[in-house]
Amino acid sequence: MKYFWPVAMISLLGSSAWAQGGAAKFKQLEEILPTPTEVRLASGAPGPDYWQQRADYRIDVELDDEKQTITGDEVITYYNRSPHPLAYLWVQLDQNSFRKDSGRQMVGGPPNFDKFRYRTMAYHVARESFEGGVTLTKVANGRGKPLKYTVIDTMMRIDLAEPLRPGKRTQIQIGWRHNINNAKKIWGRGGYEEFPEDGQRLYTIAQWFPRMAAYNDVDGWQNKQFLGRGEFTLELGDYDVRLTVPADHIVSATGVLQNPREVMTGAQRDRMAKAKKSNTPVYIVTPDEAKTNLKTVSQKKKTWRFKAKNVRDFAFATSRRFVWDAMGCTTGEKMALCMSFYPPEADPLWKRYSTHAVAHTLDVYGRMTFPYPYPVAISVNGPIGGMEYPMISFNGPRADKDGTYYARAGKGKSWFKSKYGLISVIIHEVGHNWFPMIVNSDERQWTWMDEGLNTFLQFVAEQEWEEDYPSWRGHPSKIVPYMKSSRSVAIMNNSESLLQFGNNAYGKPATALNILRETVMGRANFDYAFKTYANLWRFKRPMPADFFRIMEDASGVDLDWFWRGWFYGTEHVDVGIKQIREFTFETGDPEIDKPARKKAREAREPESLSQRRNKAEKKPYIVNRFPELKDFYNSYDPDKVTEQDREKFAEMVKKLEPWEKKMLETERYFYVVDLENVGGVVMPVPMAIEYADGTKEIRRYPAEIWRMDAKSVSKFLMTKVPIKRIELDPDWEIADGDRNNNTWPPETVKSRFKLFKQKYEKNQMQKDKAWKEKKAKEAKEAAEKKKAEAAKSAEVPPKSAAKTEAPAKK
Repeated sequence: MKYFWPVAMISLLGSSAWAQGGAAKFKQLEEILPTPTEVRLASGAPGPDYWQQRADYRIDVELDDEKQTITGDEVITYYNRSPHPLAYLWVQLDQNSFRKDSGRQMVGGPPNFDKFRYRTMAYHVARESFEGGVTLTKVANGRGKPLKYTVIDTMMRIDLAEPLRPGKRTQIQIGWRHNINNAKKIWGRGGYEEFPEDGQRLYTIAQWFPRMAAYNDVDGWQNKQFLGRGEFTLELGDYDVRLTVPADHIVSATGVLQNPREVMTGAQRDRMAKAKKSNTPVYIVTPDEAKTNLKTVSQKKKTWRFKAKNVRDFAFATSRRFVWDAMGCTTGEKMALCMSFYPPEADPLWKRYSTHAVAHTLDVYGRMTFPYPYPVAISVNGPIGGMEYPMISFNGPRADKDGTYYARAGKGKSWFKSKYGLISVIIHEVGHNWFPMIVNSDERQWTWMDEGLNTFLQFVAEQEWEEDYPSWRGHPSKIVPYMKSSRSVAIMNNSESLLQFGNNAYGKPATALNILRETVMGRANFDYAFKTYANLWRFKRPMPADFFRIMEDASGVDLDWFWRGWFYGTEHVDVGIKQIREFTFETGDPEIDKPARKKAREAREPESLSQRRNKAEKKPYIVNRFPELKDFYNSYDPDKVTEQDREKFAEMVKKLEPWEKKMLETERYFYVVDLENVGGVVMPVPMAIEYADGTKEIRRYPAEIWRMDAKSVSKFLMTKVPIKRIELDPDWEIADGDRNNNTWPPETVKSRFKLFKQKYEKNQMQKDKAWKEKKAKEAKEAAEKKKAEAAKSAEVPPKSAAKTEAPAKK
């Protein structure tokens, strides 16, 4: 049977608080998310028609250490696994972002002249002379026949002689060269660092070769230009790379070294074999060997050959000043070699922490998702603060020149010279092997899908490093200032449109996932759903809808309200206690109820100041002078228990059932807690209750309490003991933006302050006088010093006795 509501009733519901508030917050996302297909299912899993492209690379490249240039030739084998014929192919030329007329350079704003740093000046001076960008020397098909191509900023379109049909493959030959940027002056995701004491360089090379752009079922070609922030969307494939560098260089790269006998000494190979079986770092190149290697510069060259299977990118690092250590790490049923490459300047931080941090990352991320599938995992110290590539990452923090370092970053304390800065950035960058190197999301469009998910797992790994690890992001309280800020946009925005990139792409989604895990879903349910997502999309390309749908499908929890509030909105969390109402039921027994009523009335209507003063003055009331004015009501006491009251109660009790009599004897306390949603984001409400007898409990109300009215809701409490205190979000788990309204009774906000003596700046006359006095003092001291030196030089040393005595006569 169908039920039809009158039009008037529908209209009434449509204008209610439910329709205007709760309904909007809990509205499902079907109209926002793309329609499921057989490529991407409604469950969030890849469908039976899922497809993705593939690109294999064979590259020969030479790095010129004297000219700081790269020259390379590559053959790309491109597989069209889509159901569409492709008339052209798009290739990324990321180095073109260094051209003076590139979109990246043109969209940038002016520097901050209020704090114009030396480094900023050095950057702009270096940009004047640096000739960035790719010079193409060849674009041809597999047989060497030139292909027509068009370069548009950081993208190149290659027009094929005939469309590449579904299921077919083609080969493209590309030759190129480009200059390498000094990464200490011109920031990039790769570049070199020059050491002034000896003029030697350390190279961390990334985004260095023409790479196939991604083609997928959602966007077609992802050929959005590289403007500096939105990173890279790439296809998976196999790599065979030959790297030619100075013969005395040590090279680290994506993949497995194929020719160790040609480029490593026997001692280094023996040490590597030992390292594979060790659970602590073993030197392959020792600090002393690295320092000795710096004393001479070889004019010869060596070629290091690396192969990598099923990766989406390739990066490498090379220098003659590398220290190299390694240790084995079990990942599932396999063993990976965890390695670190760093200059002597990076000690003592790197020898103690780097390789252990790599191994720790593989352990925690492997448990949370899937075991690390690659044979090596590498951390390299150089000029890049933190960047990630398959199997290799670049990490900047190192100790100060005197070997000291901070514990953590903070006011006046550099992140680049801190212990926890190093550990955290290594966990983060090595962790990127899972997101997006394996779970191959679109970084150019959805930065949060790799940075946010990875920062969440970084937080989990940090908290397993040591107790109370000082994580920078992840704790709900740390995201509150950003969520309350007016300079925020929704997470679901393109990376180039974010106003506070770190907070939006890293901090907020990581915190959201932590809250999902700890508060909304529970650890076990969240971990199952998150692991399901990671495993279903490993070596595939998920989109946001796939993540949202899988987390719900695998957990059985409706999370549309959460995605809407945290990912699609910009409101913040602020739940408060508006008021608490206490209720007492009447037993009907006048011996109990009448005294209780009197007490309540007196509390509600206390004696006024006038009444109290009149009593004190003993006013000559007229009714006392004329007693005849008094009547029944002058002696009537409504609070007095009469025989009539007792009889009435007795008659009522006779009519009650036994269980009803038992209810009358039950002693309970009744409260209604009126909550208000000030911030706008609907959230679960953890409520800590402290009772008069000292006992405590926490009640957890789900977010659905707001479904009828997103702005206010009332919760009923029945207790055996009176309530003494209530606090919302006692463990700071929901990112509540204002804790001043979280307690009942309201509490005094406590803080501390210091007394400061006001300082006045000297006037110009005082400054001029002080300067002259300083100069006069310096001149006087210089004159006295000169006089003393002259007097010292004028002294004649006494002649020795041997020289003044006349020789004795024989």
